Amino acid sequence: MPARARANGEGSIFPYRNGFAAYVWVTKPNGMRTRKYVYGKTREAVHDKWIKLHQQAKQGPVATTVPTVGSFLTRWLSEIIEPNRAPLTYATYETIVRRYIAPGLGSKRLDRLQPRDVQTWINQVARTCQCCAQGKDSARRKEKRRCCAVGRCCKAVPSTRTVSDIRAALRAALTHAQAEDLIAKNPAVPVTLATVRRRRGKSWSSDEARKFLESARADEDPLYAAYALVLVVGLRKGEALGLTWEDVDLDAGELTVGRQLQRVRGQLLHRDTKTQSSDATLPLPDICLIALKFRNEQRDAARSAAGTAWHETDLVFTTRYGTPTRTLFPRSSSFVFPQVVLYGQQVRIERHWWNGDRSLRGRRDVYIRTDGQRWEVEAQTGGIAGRSKLHPCPSRASAQILADAWLGGRPEWRELAP
Repeated sequence: MPARARANGEGSIFPYRNGFAAYVWVTKPNGMRTRKYVYGKTREAVHDKWIKLHQQAKQGPVATTVPTVGSFLTRWLSEIIEPNRAPLTYATYETIVRRYIAPGLGSKRLDRLQPRDVQTWINQVARTCQCCAQGKDSARRKEKRRCCAVGRCCKAVPSTRTVSDIRAALRAALTHAQAEDLIAKNPAVPVTLATVRRRRGKSWSSDEARKFLESARADEDPLYAAYALVLVVGLRKGEALGLTWEDVDLDAGELTVGRQLQRVRGQLLHRDTKTQSSDATLPLPDICLIALKFRNEQRDAARSAAGTAWHETDLVFTTRYGTPTRTLFPRSSSFVFPQVVLYGQQVRIERHWWNGDRSLRGRRDVYIRTDGQRWEVEAQTGGIAGRSKLHPCPSRASAQILADAWLGGRPEWRELAP
């Protein structure tokens, strides 16, 4: 039976295989003119697609080949973000894409991604235990598995802040896809999320800050000057640790802030501050000037003691061998004084275990701390100047479970008085 003739206004709609097809002449993002086809099982469905395609062609360039979300994100990370953004920005985006976006949306075609798809997916992410989804517990050695891999789901759902960061990364990527004319609208923009509430920490009083600095000075803490700069001048921890002696003018009593020390995936990077407004030349109060002079004497003594093992970096705050210090960068903490405060509030040590080894290389400590409302567990290697893993916990019971897992039931551990 011959096909019905095209009706007025239908344009280039024609029978194709088991349905119908249509095309529109469009301009591609590279400026070339070509045909773009749409397909459907019925003439009415193809007609609707054909009308929408005509509208897109009138608005501007139209992509004729569209990648999947996953392949576009891979190119976006490698060609746009990595060469043109800070290393920490790239590392953050790459982690979010790899852990959350690619597994959930990576197989979808970019131009077919709808706001309802993004909303459904991000709602699912917000209520899914990521330890189960990402296999975190099963990736541990068999004797160290403690939750999801042994049938006890830890319910490690992402926080509202994490969910907001996931949406922000997807929105940034799709904004670039929109700029490249791969999509007409950004489907991540209308997505609704739970409100992120920031908790206000309790600041130290002047008396508490003074007592802390006096204690650090009496102990001849090599980071005493860094503490003074953070508390008195208001430097960020990265700016304090990124100071070089070239930035400090002890005679004029000034310091210049222009660099920061930043940890990105285990590597310490000495790089420019985040924004130009962070760069400044600041006068040094007497307490900071005296502390930096004392730090200069400490550095000279450490260099003499280290001998040929000394690494000259010109950094103000270093280890006893001259390498960049990591003491102010505990892995899971964002506060500068993790041994003294929790989330900006004073805390007490609830329980403390020690493995009995007094050497710097072999010493291990596990702490449970609380500020009365929140709890944290810290596993420390090499004493207070060594490395630590800090993990916040929602309750005392969960803190005890985590501490027991880190202790591992080994007999050499002994509990010390807090």
